[in-house]
Amino acid sequence: MKIRFGYVSHALALWDCSPAKTMTFTRWKQMNKQERDEKLYEVTKQNILHTLRILHYNIAHEIKLYRLSSSIVPLATHPEVKFDYIYTFKNLWKEMGDLIKKHHLRVSFHPNQFTLFTSDKPHITTNAVHDMTYHYNLLDAMNIADSSYINIHVGGAYGNKEQALLRFHENIKKLPTHIKKQMTLENDDKTYTATETLTVCKREQIPFVFDYHHHVANSCEDSLEVLLPSIFATWNHTNTVPKVHISSPKSEKEFRAHSDYIDVRFIQSFLSTAKELNQDFDIMIESKQKDLALFKLVEDLSAIRGIKRRNSATLEW
Repeated sequence: MKIRFGYVSHALALWDCSPAKTMTFTRWKQMNKQERDEKLYEVTKQNILHTLRILHYNIAHEIKLYRLSSSIVPLATHPEVKFDYIYTFKNLWKEMGDLIKKHHLRVSFHPNQFTLFTSDKPHITTNAVHDMTYHYNLLDAMNIADSSYINIHVGGAYGNKEQALLRFHENIKKLPTHIKKQMTLENDDKTYTATETLTVCKREQIPFVFDYHHHVANSCEDSLEVLLPSIFATWNHTNTVPKVHISSPKSEKEFRAHSDYIDVRFIQSFLSTAKELNQDFDIMIESKQKDLALFKLVEDLSAIRGIKRRNSATLEW
């Protein structure tokens, strides 16, 4: 069983390399058109170049799994901001996509919690479609849209989970089919459990990105031994292995918050269950220390008898 590890957005080992430098709408409004265009161009180009630096860093450290920043283009989905970030940076998007394809990197996006399809307010669904389209268009500009995924949560319950789930199945019809094909769903730490998310994924044929920390915080009656084979099976129709999110609690008091690093003891139960399936899968680390947490976790796990380290970010068990 091979496990590859990745991290989210920022490579902390690199100096001044944020891929998510921003510009507020308030600041944008204070500028004239030329200033707006120049500032958006400057910040977006810097974010793209920083992302390229991070990708080269990942390649050098044999990290095949990486989550791109959703904030790479500032104000991209704001209705009042018109900025052709696709055409303007077409050569850089292509360069990024060529690099990803050449080195067989697995990249993804994870829009914010407001991108959801359970609301009874039409404009919320419209905004969700708009946001998903933005992420898809970036992947398409890189020519990797058919091999990369956009991960979201099911959404809110609004006091009635049953009705909210019915709305999800109805509202998701408004998402273009080619974009829906590249989406994944994740269980969350307060509302939709792994069992509930799995039911949605099966009905809509959407791959399930299982979050173990969320599962512990928001448990369900089904055991991990029962859930995990079915969760992994939601990836059977894709051309890639299942992906899992791993983090550990900041403290008992702040259980849902992510810690700086991964506590191996916290994830031991998940790893033991996964091993019984003897199936390759990828792990996205969601820790405050990003790439540094990845290296520490791989080192910690490789010290366990029976686990072999194949490279900087891959283990075999």
